[in-house]
Amino acid sequence: MSLLQQDSTEVDDAALGEELTKGSSHVVWATIIATVVVSIAIAIYVIAEQKPPIATGEIVAVWAHPQHTETSGFDASGAPMPKESVDQVMVFTQVRLRNQSDHPLFLSNVLTNVTLGDGIHSSYAANKADYDRIFIAYPNIPVPHNTPISPLDTTIDPGQTVEGTFVSAFMMTKQEWDARKKLDYTFSFRYQPSLTVAPQVAITEQ
Repeated sequence: MSLLQQDSTEVDDAALGEELTKGSSHVVWATIIATVVVSIAIAIYVIAEQKPPIATGEIVAVWAHPQHTETSGFDASGAPMPKESVDQVMVFTQVRLRNQSDHPLFLSNVLTNVTLGDGIHSSYAANKADYDRIFIAYPNIPVPHNTPISPLDTTIDPGQTVEGTFVSAFMMTKQEWDARKKLDYTFSFRYQPSLTVAPQVAITEQ
């Protein structure tokens, strides 16, 4: 083979390599552009699908009423019996809930959650009847007898805001209550996501 033929072959190989390099470069740029376009499309879809929460909540006021009770030491017939003592903390909470959806919301459960050193203690809110009975049983309780709000009795129409007070009771001492690490509330709606709200107001100890 002549020198001229060898040089021609080398030139052809160089040209082929250059073309391959150009082709690879085009593929890389096409991949980058496609990735950017897909990312933008996903971002637009996510933003478009984002909706505000179905409901918002605000804790207006909280009253905590620790109560220590002792039995009389006598049974119904007057016979002596060992005394028993009970410690509990009744937590009265005034809440404001707003429906931000386009359909009615049905309140199904309300939980008051207290975090202590051993974990979370939760108590369901009493219904309206039991809420009112507390003020009959304890007429001198130093807590406002406000309009009650309770599960299964509360429907919030679209755009409507409702406000009311509920009570939850915890079997704990005042010392345990005072040592709490956190307090928040979980409002559950039928067929809808739950709403958790932490109070931004000071707790009134009564």
